[in-house]
Amino acid sequence: MKKLFKLMCVAALAIFCAACNQSNQKDMKDNSAFTQVFPMGEKMPEQFSKYFIGQAYRFPLTQNSELNVPASNVTFEPGCRNNWHSHTGGQILMVTAGRGYYQEKGKPAQELLPGDVVEIAPNIVHWHGAAPDSWFSHIAVECNPQTNVNTWLEPVNDEEYAAATQKKQVSAAIAVNNPNADLWLASKPSDLQEKDPELAEIFSNFAYGEAMEVGDLDIKTRILITLASNIATQSQAEYKVSLNAAWANGLSAAEIKEVVYHAVPYAGMAKVRDFVEITNDFLESKGVKLPLEPQSTVTAETRYDKGFAVQTDIFGDGIRKGDAAAPDNQKHIRRFLSANCFGDYQTRPVFDKKQRELLTFAILISQGGCESQVKGHIAGNYAVGNDKEVLIAAATQLLPYIGYPRTLNALACINEM
Repeated sequence: MKKLFKLMCVAALAIFCAACNQSNQKDMKDNSAFTQVFPMGEKMPEQFSKYFIGQAYRFPLTQNSELNVPASNVTFEPGCRNNWHSHTGGQILMVTAGRGYYQEKGKPAQELLPGDVVEIAPNIVHWHGAAPDSWFSHIAVECNPQTNVNTWLEPVNDEEYAAATQKKQVSAAIAVNNPNADLWLASKPSDLQEKDPELAEIFSNFAYGEAMEVGDLDIKTRILITLASNIATQSQAEYKVSLNAAWANGLSAAEIKEVVYHAVPYAGMAKVRDFVEITNDFLESKGVKLPLEPQSTVTAETRYDKGFAVQTDIFGDGIRKGDAAAPDNQKHIRRFLSANCFGDYQTRPVFDKKQRELLTFAILISQGGCESQVKGHIAGNYAVGNDKEVLIAAATQLLPYIGYPRTLNALACINEM
């Protein structure tokens, strides 16, 4: 394998100077989240494309036939996959970009991410291709080329493909008797599940069972506030579980990143900084190109006025009265609240006011010691349409993560207000 890798690197360096085909770049111009090292090449020739559903591209990486190591960069558009097939000499796949799947006949599909290597034994019936929502690229290495023959079989039909690529998460070695677990649990067993299965079962049955049965919050909202709460409590392990839940349930990269941004003025950058890195690493592992498109809608000249407008729209004229009544040596904090907390962050369009106020509520009750601010934002939640039942459901959702004392403090604030 080391010799093969060196040969491929030499070939790649020789090829890399060639310009990518302009028509292929045009085909991919709307896919800003996908980049790859090797050129896409040309559309798959007819002799092979007839065995694909969707469009695929091929770029040969090795030129010297005497080396007997045929290798090509193969790129699939979203949803593209090849037919069921086998190789008498086997094949090696090295994933370089995007997200895809590999499946052997009679076995579950395997998600493929950059860095994954698939060794396909001779005569194993299988297929591989892109995820429904992502471009995908791998290097295909033909093994034993002198005797290797492909046998092409029937297409992977839409039902088979949907079942194989469905974004769902499974509980790992624990019995969780409720449907919410599959919406949330990570696809790979955690250390807790492997080494403390009894605790994992107790927590999972409560967090994904009883706690999620309270209220009418949808799964997206539950994930968003849990991400925010995990940041506030500095729980990196649970945050990673929640990230997987967010991705599996269709939250966009922009929504996931915006939770982190929103947490900065309420939890402070010292608490948020590590979660920026965790989130970036996670999104890049899913083939997302960073940085994302900017979301800021303010300038240095407009941030105060726009922030103040958001504040007063939510909290009313009390903001103006509070600013006027503040001691002179503290007025700068009031101005910072308008310009920075609300101007820099709350004017960003990813979330609306109802979502942002609920995220703020989640962060504040999770930190503890913020009861005065919790009460203020309970009023803010009421003002934007999040009623008492919504807030109780949110506090209940977070109970397994923040514990009973902070949850009871939150309920006391809700009842008082």
